[in-house]
This record gives sequence, structure tokens and C-alpha cells, in this order.
Amino acid sequence: MTIGTGKKERLDRLAELVARDDERGVSLWQEAFRRLRRNPAAIIGAVILTIFILVALIGPFFVPYGPKDTIGIREGLVRSGQGIIPGASAEHWFGYDHQGRDVFSRMIVGARQTLLVGVVATLIGLAVGALIGGVAGAAAGLGGRWGRTVDNVLMRFIDMMLALPSLLLAVSIAALLGASLSTVMIAVGMVSVPVFARLLRVSMIAQANSDYVLAATSLGVRKPKIALVHIVPNSLAPVIVQATLTLATAIIEAAALSFLGLGNPDTAVPEWGVMLADAQPYLGIRPALAIFPAVAIIITALGFTLLGEAMREALDPKLRK
Repeated sequence: MTIGTGKKERLDRLAELVARDDERGVSLWQEAFRRLRRNPAAIIGAVILTIFILVALIGPFFVPYGPKDTIGIREGLVRSGQGIIPGASAEHWFGYDHQGRDVFSRMIVGARQTLLVGVVATLIGLAVGALIGGVAGAAAGLGGRWGRTVDNVLMRFIDMMLALPSLLLAVSIAALLGASLSTVMIAVGMVSVPVFARLLRVSMIAQANSDYVLAATSLGVRKPKIALVHIVPNSLAPVIVQATLTLATAIIEAAALSFLGLGNPDTAVPEWGVMLADAQPYLGIRPALAIFPAVAIIITALGFTLLGEAMREALDPKLRK
């Protein structure tokens, strides 16, 4: 057997291993999708999220009143100082708030702000966490002694972040950066960094012992290419599932920061957490002002949680029924 023939056979073997793994990946996602279609929790979560996303993207174009329009005060119907805040009517389905603004319109417009904060915060956590976890996983799986040192340094930093309660960490970051919508996104995103980092690292270390990685290494493929082209794509399934679950916690934590006054300082811009905070002084007059945004936050988080848990069950072989 010549050297050229032996190398050709090894290349064919590598292609076979990669193709087999790709086929397994496609079949895994196809099977997961079939399981999701049969899972009532996944269907309920998907319906909730579809409605929420449609309302957030399209709803603001069809609201009957502007979110900053103090129509109730102009018409003399709202006198919050005297404890008069009218409730629902045929023209104002959710009534007025304490400044005479239409609550239904503000809820619809606030859905877009809530979705924006949740998505951007999750993307920040995913990007930073994937970068740290990817470097740590590649170093631990392929880097030898030097790689294990890099992995230890990065993971000790992640452990330090995990040692702090998530809400306390978010509040600390928000207080340090100052109150703004961008601050909420960054603070909530940084809270989820350790979760994504550890999850991707563990998944990459498990993949580093696979046959296709050994075959690529024996053929002299550079380790950075092995990590980026082969290991990372095969390690993303649990990270995608976690991103769905993180969206739920991101929306809740963003609402908590806005409730504490660390969100957008312009309270005229509707956001469910801000609306919940503004309603506190008027709970005795109109408790619905707090109930509407609170229920919206709970239902939206429930939708992300149901879909995320169903995806985790569908993709994790240990949890399949």
C-alpha cells in the first residue's frame, strides 16, 4: 500500500465519519421536531410566543391611541390626585393609567420593548458566553497542558460570576452603568454568560473525544479548524435550547430592573416592567394597572419556558420518553 493510497483511505474514512455525524445531526433535529409536534406543552408554548411576537412586531402599527397621548386628562376623565382613574370602556378596553394614557395601546407598544430587551440581552449573553465557553472547551479538549491552564483560568472567572445571585449581579451592573434601556440589556445579558459558557464548554469537551475528531487529528488537520468546523457545530444543540429558556428569565429580570428604577428613565416610553412600577401607588384605586403588565410578563415567560423545556426533552436522549 503506497503512502498516497493510505492517505486517500484515511480521507475517505474521515468523510464517512463526518457524513455519518451530519446524518445523525439531521435525523436528530427531524426527530426532535416530530416530538415537538406531538408535545402539548410545546404547542401551547409555540402558540403563546407566536401571538406575542406578532403583537410586538405588528401591533404598534394598529394601536388606537398613541402610547404617550394623555387623552384622559384632556377630556377631564382622569384625576389621579382625586382617586379617579376610569376603568375599561368600549373605546378604551383596558381603561386609562394615572396620566390619562390608553393602557391597551401602551401594553401593545410595550410588548415590542419587552421583546427587544429579552432578545438583545439573550444575544449578548450567548455571544460572550459562547466565546468564553468555546475557547475553554477547545483548550481543554485539544490544547494539552497549556490548554488545561487556559481552561482553568477562564472557568474560575465563570465560577466567580456564578457565585453571585443573578439578580444581585444584574442590579450591580445596572447601578454601575446608570439607568437606561441599554443598561438593562447589558446587565441581563451578562447574568446569562456563565450558563452559556459552561454549557458549551462541557458539550465541546464531550465532542472532543469523538471518532471524527480523532480521525481529523490523525490526518494533521489544524486544531483550530477542528474546533470551529467540527466540534462547535455539533455542540450547539444544548446551547440553542438554553437560549430559549434564557429568554424567559431575561424578560423577568429586565422587568425587575425596570421595576427597581434601573431601566429606561423616560417612563413615557411603555415597557411592561416600567408600567408595573408606575402602577404601585395606584393599587388601591385601580389594581388592574398592575395586573395587566404582570399577567403579560408571566404568560410570555411561560411560553418561552414551555417551548424550551419541550425542546430540551426532545433533543436530550436521556429525557426522551
